[in-house]
Amino acid sequence: MKTLLESAAAAKAASTATAQLTTKEKNEALLAMADALEARCAEVLAANRADMDRERANGMSEDMLDRLMLNEKRVADMALGLRQVAELPDPVGEVMREWTRPNGLLIKKVRVPMGVIGIIYEARPNVTVDAASLAFKAGSAILLRGSGSAYESNAALVAVMRSALEGCGITPDAVCLVEERGHDVVDKLLTLREYVDLIVPRGSARLINNAVEKATVPILQTGTGNCHVYIDGSADYAMAEAITVNAKTQRTSVCNCAETLIMQAGWAEKHGRDLLKALTDRGVELHGDEAASEYAGMIPATERDWADEYLRLAMAVKIVPDVAAAVEHINRYGTMHTECIVTADPASAEYFLNNVDAAVVNWNASTRFTDGFEFGFGAELGISTQKLHARGPMGLEEITSYKYQVIGTGQVRP
Repeated sequence: MKTLLESAAAAKAASTATAQLTTKEKNEALLAMADALEARCAEVLAANRADMDRERANGMSEDMLDRLMLNEKRVADMALGLRQVAELPDPVGEVMREWTRPNGLLIKKVRVPMGVIGIIYEARPNVTVDAASLAFKAGSAILLRGSGSAYESNAALVAVMRSALEGCGITPDAVCLVEERGHDVVDKLLTLREYVDLIVPRGSARLINNAVEKATVPILQTGTGNCHVYIDGSADYAMAEAITVNAKTQRTSVCNCAETLIMQAGWAEKHGRDLLKALTDRGVELHGDEAASEYAGMIPATERDWADEYLRLAMAVKIVPDVAAAVEHINRYGTMHTECIVTADPASAEYFLNNVDAAVVNWNASTRFTDGFEFGFGAELGISTQKLHARGPMGLEEITSYKYQVIGTGQVRP
């Protein structure tokens, strides 16, 4: 088993070679990884069963077990993601802008690989493949530090990808797993400036806050998802029910799941009982304000409920007079992830889209679409809720850097 420093040094050494790969070489390797995942699916699933059995015995919740679980379809989706990343344009070498100065200097702004990207994440083994594929296509090496709960799954997935790289004549250290165990490993990784160029923390608020507070390596911050669905007064009931139920129940353990339902008072008076019944019929536990409790039995909402990321079949419910009040509530309690308005009124939609402070704002579409795969990125390294450099699902361009190339004919500065 390699130490953290050994893994980081291996990734650093590999990053130079990875940056020099051609688009053809990278795409062939990605397709080889996809083929290898499908061919060795049984091996990956066996490793995942070991993780599942151990964590179930340790008392992990069913929602978190769902995040951890792999099956043939999820492995097939990872392989599909690899193939989609192979089809995407290569960002490396793109001339983002060029211009000529009055003195004849030609200046080009050119996209380049980041170097070594470290990612710290929890529970979800699919992140292992998504992150590796994007970093590799973007010309960088990656250092993967998943949670202990998914260690066997992650190790199996990394072994498959490294074997595919070797088969293509590419250094397997372009994809490195942090093998060293222990609670202090993450804190050490956050300070490895000699080896790591960027760290992406992806997971709970506790994980992300720890990274932000302790890192000396630059951080590209992802965020938790306290996402809202606001039903405006003109909303069609069937659409509102379909979007709300999908946003809350389609998969509860992910960051783009809706955690709060806000209804305009007049609309709630007409349709609130039906919508809340549609949620409770699907097992959703409701936490509401006094006005909302007129339409269904629910637990009285506390200040914590408005800010909570439940990640389970639970939802806060609030009644507001208009779209402005909805936006005010969202901007106070939201996590700048994904927010949705359901309305037939373009003026309300425009107000919501322009004034909600979030990475992604939806009009008549479920919050569950905030995803690199759904956005056409093939995969994502995470969903950034910060405002510097990258925001929303992070694909290839968001994990590159750039340099300026200055081309002269002998100019000197007077």
